[in-house]
Amino acid sequence: MKKMLFIFNPRSGKSQIRNKLMDILDIFAKAGYELSVHVTQGVEDAKSAASSFGKGMDLVICSGGDGTLNETISGLMELEEYPDLGYIPAGSTNDFASSLKIPKDMITAAKAAVTGDPYPIDIGCFCEDRYFVYIAAFGAFTEVSYLTSQDKKNVLGHQAYMLEGMKSLASLKSYSIHVECDELKMTGEFIFGMVTNTISVGGFKGLVTQDVALDDGEFEVLLIRTPKTALDLTNLINYMFLKEEPNEYVHKFRTRSLKIISDEPIDWVLDGEFGGTKREVSIINLKKKIRIMRNQPKKQ
Repeated sequence: MKKMLFIFNPRSGKSQIRNKLMDILDIFAKAGYELSVHVTQGVEDAKSAASSFGKGMDLVICSGGDGTLNETISGLMELEEYPDLGYIPAGSTNDFASSLKIPKDMITAAKAAVTGDPYPIDIGCFCEDRYFVYIAAFGAFTEVSYLTSQDKKNVLGHQAYMLEGMKSLASLKSYSIHVECDELKMTGEFIFGMVTNTISVGGFKGLVTQDVALDDGEFEVLLIRTPKTALDLTNLINYMFLKEEPNEYVHKFRTRSLKIISDEPIDWVLDGEFGGTKREVSIINLKKKIRIMRNQPKKQ
């Protein structure tokens, strides 16, 4: 009999899995799996469960927000062989599920996790010992994701990020950094930077190009220089949230790997969770590292 490990966060997205759990388990049982279930108890618990119990599994399925997905994949990366991964989104924003076109409906997503096709995705390696699935970022607004409480996320959804983000506008901090990759070298003052493998960030699709391939071995990088005037800041906000045309302060490029060195320690966010405070960061794309289950998107 095939073996499955099911990891779920009971608090994600207004605890919506509570009313769907029996139906989801029934789907897994009918698909012919010998099932092990782990209910997460706190931070890093999904990672620990994936690394401790994932060995020998044919399929690992996780349910929760982007942070639960990150922890599960980070745990799988500690194994010698990686089982296929299923994902049932249950968070406030679910950026990566949107990029993968995984259904928002939990029952439909559960069925896709056991009947879909394995799709290889790139994984980001951060400073050689951490991983991210869809974004590594620093600067303006990034602290919002990990400072916003789970309860507030549950009540407001991704509007919580907007509300908390607007509070941070008055205290934008500038960072002096040097960026280096095969494609370019750049030095300057920046308020924001992100390295992504997604079409949606914080529920917004205007921050990255829409022709993103999740398995091409490349990241999309966005860097925003420090604005000099209040009008420049307004234009940047319009660009970030209203999808207006970028201006001279916005830099976009693609790369397989890069280094970012700063004059002072910078707080980083990985998939919406705190990723540590670093002065020197190396980021590498691990091409097609994990296979995630999904239904084939319908052709347009």
